[in-house]
Amino acid sequence: MYQQAADIEAYSILHSSAPSSLLQKIERETYLRTLQPNMISGCVQGQFLAWFISAMDAKKVLEIGTFTGYTTVSIAEKLQSAASITTIEINPESHWLANQFFEEFSEPQKINSILGNAMDHIESMDETWDFILIDAAKKDNDYYYEKLLPKLRSGGIIAVDNVLWKGKILENLDDKRTQLIDRFNKKVASDDRVESLMIPLRDGLTLLRKR
Repeated sequence: MYQQAADIEAYSILHSSAPSSLLQKIERETYLRTLQPNMISGCVQGQFLAWFISAMDAKKVLEIGTFTGYTTVSIAEKLQSAASITTIEINPESHWLANQFFEEFSEPQKINSILGNAMDHIESMDETWDFILIDAAKKDNDYYYEKLLPKLRSGGIIAVDNVLWKGKILENLDDKRTQLIDRFNKKVASDDRVESLMIPLRDGLTLLRKR
């Protein structure tokens, strides 16, 4: 099943507009220079989020978990000149590498890159966000969701990545992380503060629209 999914994704990439030269460089360097290159969002998901945010005409975007910056740049490329994305990364090496790529981006003022634990930063943030992407430690999904939902405008979107957890959520596994992800998925699906849509894109992406 997973090989077929990989083949379908490869076919989808082949029949989509090519990513920019900078995005191609980020992907190539991620596979050459990091220990877990599979953490990169990749062409299909990166462009899906970027197109979605562009269609929303989002002005303020927050990303929890930068990794090497592929999604960050994908989104920034589609943002209007007055819009911006703030991205927070806890790993110093990932933050450093992502910032090397951000320096090559033609409109670096669109990207606000922060090193640190997002939990230490979001408490003091007084912005109202249009779109929030949660792609950090999966055990903390519920924490970020509860802290950030009040900071999201009405009609704004929270996207949560890796909600299918490589299909483990279907296997009734005993490991705590899988159980936490499954519990979070059930919670947001029944939360009347939002409208939810889970999409089987790559490792699963849930979109939550604030009522």
